[in-house]
Amino acid sequence: MSPARSGRANRAAKTAGVFGAVVGVAAAGLATAFAVERALVRRSVNAPGDPYVEEPFGDQPFDEEVTVTAADGTDLHVEIVNPRKRTRATGRPGRKGSTNGAKPTIVFVHGFALDMGTFYFQRQALAERGDHRLVFYDQPGHGRSSKLKSGTYDLAALGRSLAAVLDATVPDGHIILVGHSMGGMTIMAFAEQYPEWFGNRVTGVVLMSTSAGLFDKATLGVTNVVARVSAPFFPLWDKAAKLGGGTIDKARVASSDLAWLLTRRYGFGEVKPSPTLVTFVESMNSKTSVETLTKYLNTIYRHSRLPALSVLRGVPVLVIVGDRDYLTPVTHSREIIEQLPEAELLTIENSGHVVMLEKADEVNAVLIPFLEKIS
Repeated sequence: MSPARSGRANRAAKTAGVFGAVVGVAAAGLATAFAVERALVRRSVNAPGDPYVEEPFGDQPFDEEVTVTAADGTDLHVEIVNPRKRTRATGRPGRKGSTNGAKPTIVFVHGFALDMGTFYFQRQALAERGDHRLVFYDQPGHGRSSKLKSGTYDLAALGRSLAAVLDATVPDGHIILVGHSMGGMTIMAFAEQYPEWFGNRVTGVVLMSTSAGLFDKATLGVTNVVARVSAPFFPLWDKAAKLGGGTIDKARVASSDLAWLLTRRYGFGEVKPSPTLVTFVESMNSKTSVETLTKYLNTIYRHSRLPALSVLRGVPVLVIVGDRDYLTPVTHSREIIEQLPEAELLTIENSGHVVMLEKADEVNAVLIPFLEKIS
């Protein structure tokens, strides 16, 4: 064997040895961790005083159910709630540029590994008021929408998917867009590609727990070293999922208690959030396949759309974030405000990434007046 080939072989053996050692330590740690975390989960779920233990999370009533096919062939599941109160004129959503008094249609765009259930409490409150037409849809690969038939997911495509939903469900009249996490990024990608909509059709935007970039600076609650080391592997996860997504999905089911604890840790800000709420969020997470998750991670990590925010200038914008959001920290929302100095920023105490679920009353107390003000 040549010296060069021998050197490569030695390096490969060393790498394999290090990798094996890491896996061995991780396996030993997990064996102990699983026994502990299962006990913690059972104790938490059975804890008394959970205010949402009787809440019927899941499907909510709707007036229309449609399937919208995006430009890439993905079938998007859409649910529409019609207003209960008539407008001053026809009682129907107004046409573009009309003055018949119709309120804008509110379109909700959910985040990564979730579905339209993300906006459970906002849907409940706004439907009860009956002032607006509400549109909810599941993003590609999430909820009841189909997976991408070929290629990979990217935020630009999600922007086009949003355009398809708007064309199909709100052909005229004013629109208010509400996006959470990746949903907010989708709105930015939409603005980047369709700037003519803003100020004309889109007359308001709400961005919850989202980011215009800065993911290279986010640590997700771990050390800077770990965050930097993990970053280059995002492009590789897509290939890994294609090879072993099914196997990983089975492993997720087997370790559902651990997933529950991770959801509580990274989704919520309260030390002891409602176990029922945590279970609801984790159930949305678990329904999203590993293949879908890994295809999105790369595009989310590379997301950088600060220039796209300029399209939103002149349009009323409300930014909401929890002060204990580890996934899209407060610094990300402040960066958005720097680009949009006229926007409103609401920071909610003791709340994490799913702020609209964890602190629904506080979010709705600001969201509903904002919607009324710009309608």
